Amino acid sequence: MRVTIESLGAKGDGIALGEGGPLYLPFTLPGEVVETGAEGTPAGNDFTLLEASPERRDPACPHFGDCGGCDLQHASDEVYRDFKRGLVIHALQREGIEAEVGPLVTCRPRSRRRVTLTAAKAGNRVVLGYNAARTNRVVGIETCPIAHPAIEKALPFLRRLSSLLIDRKRPLKLAVTVTTAGLDVALSDTAPLSEKLRQPAVAMALEAGIARLSLGSEILVKTRPPSIDFSGIAVELPPGAFLQAVESTENAMADLVLAHLSGAKRVADLFSGCGTFSLRLARHVAVHAVESDAAALAAQDRAHRAAPGLKPLSIERRDLFRRPIPAKEMKGFDGVLFDPPRAGAEGVSRELAASAVKRVAAVSCNPVTLARDLKILLDGGYRLVSVAPLDQFLWSHHVEAVALLERG
Repeated sequence: MRVTIESLGAKGDGIALGEGGPLYLPFTLPGEVVETGAEGTPAGNDFTLLEASPERRDPACPHFGDCGGCDLQHASDEVYRDFKRGLVIHALQREGIEAEVGPLVTCRPRSRRRVTLTAAKAGNRVVLGYNAARTNRVVGIETCPIAHPAIEKALPFLRRLSSLLIDRKRPLKLAVTVTTAGLDVALSDTAPLSEKLRQPAVAMALEAGIARLSLGSEILVKTRPPSIDFSGIAVELPPGAFLQAVESTENAMADLVLAHLSGAKRVADLFSGCGTFSLRLARHVAVHAVESDAAALAAQDRAHRAAPGLKPLSIERRDLFRRPIPAKEMKGFDGVLFDPPRAGAEGVSRELAASAVKRVAAVSCNPVTLARDLKILLDGGYRLVSVAPLDQFLWSHHVEAVALLERG
């Protein structure tokens, strides 16, 4: 069946109309003509490209198309930027929100400072890489043009470490983070290590110059504190802690948030993590940081105590999904920031909508839940000041966004 790609779907697949309904064909672009046998199926890559778009580009990675990490290396920069900005625009429109969405804040190749690799047994060898799209099969990689050069350089060491430690019954996860002290490697999804394995693993890490190697919450070896610099404030990350993927994007988000909230006297930072925004805000205003992860709260508290000249920072451990701060308890804040996981901040937004907080900054990695939360806030009397889409998941269908709101 010969079809023409009409548009890009939310996950970057090209969409064409077949006799049985829409066809979703990965790695295609609008205007391209393909021949496919996938009639009536919701997804597939069984097609032949007959007419290529002038916007098609050669992919930057030899693993593109097999590795499931990237969706859009074949698209021109213009198509790619419009696609990501469009994800935010369309999510807002589905909630009936008409807003001016700014241009996409881009990130460079080889700028991702944190990746999660998977190691799996393949016969007598160990494969280290990322999952293939829509499968649990691990695609072994030799290079990764999104990853920081320090991570790519460490791939041989990480492969040797995986071969030593992998459990035959399940894959091994390795969260690898570039810190100011070197690489931090956090292992998960494996059995506790015997002393027979622990000693050679530590020796490998020492030989490779790794700053810290951990398994779950247990630190196997730490040669230097694996710290991240939040605009001049050093924070030692807990093992496996959440971190924004790209430093330049994090800085751009922080600039937007600080400009919106720096005139406040007291700000609540909800889902604060290790202090990405709260510590920066504490240079200007008093901050109350709320987070469910005790280790993350402790890390930002230590960083605050060690940094001179900051405004007061109070911390609270709280599950904001189950126990959002009630509107009546927000009277002491004239600014609120929230940066939740992909599920969004529906409960928090409902309480904010009933509060008198003057300014809100909403940070999100999911345009759909962000739009839902913004609709709640707008219905509660807030006005949308700006929406900025930002990229830190290069060549994927994921996009970050910062929305700024005020009352009146």
